[in-house]
Amino acid sequence: MVQADGGPPMPAATPPTGRGRTLYLAIAGGVIVGALITALIFVAARNDGSTAGAASTAQTDSSTAMCAAIPLADQVLPSIVTISARRGAQAGTGSGQIFQEGGYVLTNDHVISVAAGGGNVSVQYSDGHSSDAEIVGRDPSTDLAVLKAADAAKGYPVIGLGSSASIQVGQPVVALGAPLGLASTVTSGIVSALDRYVPVPGDGVTHHLIGAIQTDAAINPGNSGGALIDCSGRLIGVNAAIATVPNASGVSGGGSVGLGFAIPVDLAKPIADELIRTGQPGHPTTGLQVQEIPPAIAKAAGTPTGLFVLAVDTAGPAAKAGLRASDIITKVDNDPAVSSEQIVVATLTRKVGDTLELTYLRAGTSATTTLTLAAP
Repeated sequence: MVQADGGPPMPAATPPTGRGRTLYLAIAGGVIVGALITALIFVAARNDGSTAGAASTAQTDSSTAMCAAIPLADQVLPSIVTISARRGAQAGTGSGQIFQEGGYVLTNDHVISVAAGGGNVSVQYSDGHSSDAEIVGRDPSTDLAVLKAADAAKGYPVIGLGSSASIQVGQPVVALGAPLGLASTVTSGIVSALDRYVPVPGDGVTHHLIGAIQTDAAINPGNSGGALIDCSGRLIGVNAAIATVPNASGVSGGGSVGLGFAIPVDLAKPIADELIRTGQPGHPTTGLQVQEIPPAIAKAAGTPTGLFVLAVDTAGPAAKAGLRASDIITKVDNDPAVSSEQIVVATLTRKVGDTLELTYLRAGTSATTTLTLAAP
């Protein structure tokens, strides 16, 4: 389970404590049929031409510091879809947006993962019409996926793309999607924090929300994959996770408590473009397999804490950088090596050819090497 405390972003998941009311991060997905409800709600399911551009009337009301939601809803909702995914007895819903001509829909991977490998996916537009869809590509690591509607979303506008680089804490935003399967839902709020790192456990994978936008706009199960927009109606983030408060018996209610997290569009767009182009996210690799060394084990073995190198791809970047199995990585880019997720995040935020500085210990001797990331 992942603990969110509203403080600085943590490099790794923090175990819950018994103090006070604990906040738990949960995928903002829809309902899974037959899923087991646990203390941590984690339910997978969830520019040109016709682009839904800026509307002169959809501006910020400086007196209330909120977006003018009525014109924004009229402008952007035709670009928002409700996604249904099914395989066998498992089914669920989520949200998405038409973000490229040809019917390409951007959403979260956990929204459609239940249908991967033989399931069915469909999209429903804001006017009630539906279309079958196919999964174009998935990136479980960043929790992003792209669908393509069979009808190419003809007659429906592409959402306008903004930038997450200029977002400021306190600026008003609007979230759109289908919480609890209720299509065309609009909520408003502000950006309450920026640059959060939110690791969220998934079905056999950890989703890494990097540089996430934190908002108090109400996001609930089913909003996953939906749009977070600015007051001009431009997409600035993809809603992905929420924090929830457990009840007296330790079971989370699963609703919004004003802590939602969205994947920045500046991170999402290049990944989505690559998924459309190749079907793969294209993240570089280190050629490393590492395991965290718990402090108790390190103390007992007389070694420093860090990342134990389990294996090295003999033809990969780590081997070329001189690393070997049984080395202990003590620093990653001059930061103490405390979590294997530091290596993962480095590959998710950098390109082929970028470098990673690693300090490691071998046979009691410390050394530093530069690892050049390579194509997988």
